[in-house]
Amino acid sequence: MKSRLYAYIFFLCFPAIVAFSTLAVEPSKSAPHEASFYHRLENGSVQCVLCPRRCTISEGSRGFCGVRENRKGRLYSLVYGQPCSLHIDPIEKKPLFHFFPGSNAFSLATVGCNLKCKFCQNWQISQASPEDVAAVALTPEEVVEKVKASGARVIAYTYTEPTIYYEYMFEIARLARTAGIKNVMHSAGYINEEPLRQLCPYLDAANIDLKGFNDRFYSEMTLGGLEDVLRTLKILREQGVWLEITHLLIPGVNDDPEETRKMCLWIRDNLGARTPLHLSRFWPMHKLVHLSPTPVSHLQQARQIALDAGLKYVYIGNVGGVEGEDTFCPQCKAKVVDRAGYVVTALHVIEGRCAFCGADIDGVWERE
Repeated sequence: MKSRLYAYIFFLCFPAIVAFSTLAVEPSKSAPHEASFYHRLENGSVQCVLCPRRCTISEGSRGFCGVRENRKGRLYSLVYGQPCSLHIDPIEKKPLFHFFPGSNAFSLATVGCNLKCKFCQNWQISQASPEDVAAVALTPEEVVEKVKASGARVIAYTYTEPTIYYEYMFEIARLARTAGIKNVMHSAGYINEEPLRQLCPYLDAANIDLKGFNDRFYSEMTLGGLEDVLRTLKILREQGVWLEITHLLIPGVNDDPEETRKMCLWIRDNLGARTPLHLSRFWPMHKLVHLSPTPVSHLQQARQIALDAGLKYVYIGNVGGVEGEDTFCPQCKAKVVDRAGYVVTALHVIEGRCAFCGADIDGVWERE
């Protein structure tokens, strides 16, 4: 059990360390790329409308995310074509448990984020400036070619916040769709409606962090807003993007049982009872190193609350060896996906149906 736990911690906390271990890339020399979704204002200022912050940015300054800069009245992305982290991951690491289980995802990220989560597990790159972290030059076309060469059938936009490298993600996703490659993202969901709707036709699946379920938590712990994230979840469901949710349970911060119940009821009523929910264990890091890891009993209690609320697929993450990492048929209760950490050891889903009783198992199960 200990070795499995150490593997969880390594993969979740240190993706950038192994970023370029298996991929041949060149140091970054990419030029800034003009951003999408901004307005030019008087006196040379611009307003970015990519995310709910709607930053007004004066000449020579950057937005809240630190990677979008006003240069002579035009807004530029400083990270287009400049990934700082590249790696081949199991799709289960995203985590996506109902999308091409057992497959590999070519994962990438750039520096930057439009939130300031005190509990961020990748703060070394999400809270960094482009000048602070080594990046490589990789055009969208080159990314797609590397994905083909790797044998992966999925590209995952992950590790940091994909919203802040929207233009790069969008162009890669567009090319990948033409090449028959699937696109998935792990995001905090803090994005405006128009850019999200433009991305959805090229997005096959998403895991969204629903970090808490009250405005004060979002304001104090992330500098974001709950309603914007809830809107994103509704749009993804409406647009037919396969959706899973991750909720990091932080002891004494967002683990109140009644609040957990309200969140689960909202998911059931607005997204559907068959939306997978991943309850993830907190590990002390970034600005919350003074806290303790989430007690396993808190995760088990939250999982029972979610099941009692009617959710059909509820998982426990960042903990090995406990019930909550396998998938069970909602009808006959048989185990249809057996997992050991991020590894699928047995799969009993045939053409989207339980191999034992024939009931539908929600997700995207086809390998080909």
